[in-house]
Amino acid sequence: MMRALILREPGAAEIGQTQEPAALGEGDVLLRIRMVGLCGSDLNSFRGKNPMVSYPRIPGHEISAVVEAKGPGVPESVALGTPVTLSPYTACGRCASCKRQRFNACQFNQTLGVQRDGALTDLITVPWQKLLSAEQLTARQLCMVEPLTVGYHAAVRGQTTSEDIVAVMGCGMVGLGAIAAAAHRGSRVIAIDVDDKKLDLGRRMGATETINSRAVNLHEALGSYTAGLGPDVVIEAIGLPETFRAAVEEVAFTGRVVYIGYAKEAVAYDTRLFVQKELDILGSRNALPEDFAGVIEMLARNKDLPLEETVSRVVPLNDAPQAFADWSADPLAVSKILVELN
Repeated sequence: MMRALILREPGAAEIGQTQEPAALGEGDVLLRIRMVGLCGSDLNSFRGKNPMVSYPRIPGHEISAVVEAKGPGVPESVALGTPVTLSPYTACGRCASCKRQRFNACQFNQTLGVQRDGALTDLITVPWQKLLSAEQLTARQLCMVEPLTVGYHAAVRGQTTSEDIVAVMGCGMVGLGAIAAAAHRGSRVIAIDVDDKKLDLGRRMGATETINSRAVNLHEALGSYTAGLGPDVVIEAIGLPETFRAAVEEVAFTGRVVYIGYAKEAVAYDTRLFVQKELDILGSRNALPEDFAGVIEMLARNKDLPLEETVSRVVPLNDAPQAFADWSADPLAVSKILVELN
């Protein structure tokens, strides 16, 4: 048996025991978990607000690990002791998304820690094809790769280039990933939030301008930065009806709007803008393997990205249940928690 953080039911997390992985099958790799990042979806799982989670469940999909053992058929390039992260998604290979090679949007995806048990335990087994090695990154940076890929994928979906002005709504972890990715791809980036501390992080992640939309008029501020034309791309990483509408209202004619999150209630639009502006309205879900590779390359090249400052708390596994409870009691006080396993 081995340790695991187990969500028994909404609001109840405990350190329990789970079975060690069985004998390794063809192509399987045994990973020893070093560190796991917790994000807002994990908090929703703890609070019973994630409709895709069943209980009991071991959470954890933002992973830093090392290769502990290999099953038959694993390439020699996957060496024991290699530090890795991994793509936590599955792909059925049969649905419309998979047939189009957009495995990130698989209709039947099962994410680690959500529809199947995750990484908040000592050892897990995964197919070797899911691994991404990055010896140049620290254990903490490896935990940041997956959440950054979500924003990175949104920047790719928006086809951001050096010709574009990109506005990113929201400077949480996903929004920061979109800011860094768009800047990395050469775009001029405007970060939008209501928290000056988050906006400062947005600037240090690559934004050249910031807007506190609580302090100033968003439309006027965006107009002043875009010669009155509006941004070429708006990436919405907040998930509120008002920001969903603002993305369409503020984007330039023939611009692109990329939605990462989703509003928890119905959104009423003036659909005239869809047609009059001839907009591209895009959803963005999870990330592709090339997004993971892109983020790893971005982190390796940009040593000054303020990732450490996005972490609110680092706790050992035994303290993770209390960390969940504290986070649930005051969610605005926490941006990210890292759980150390060894």
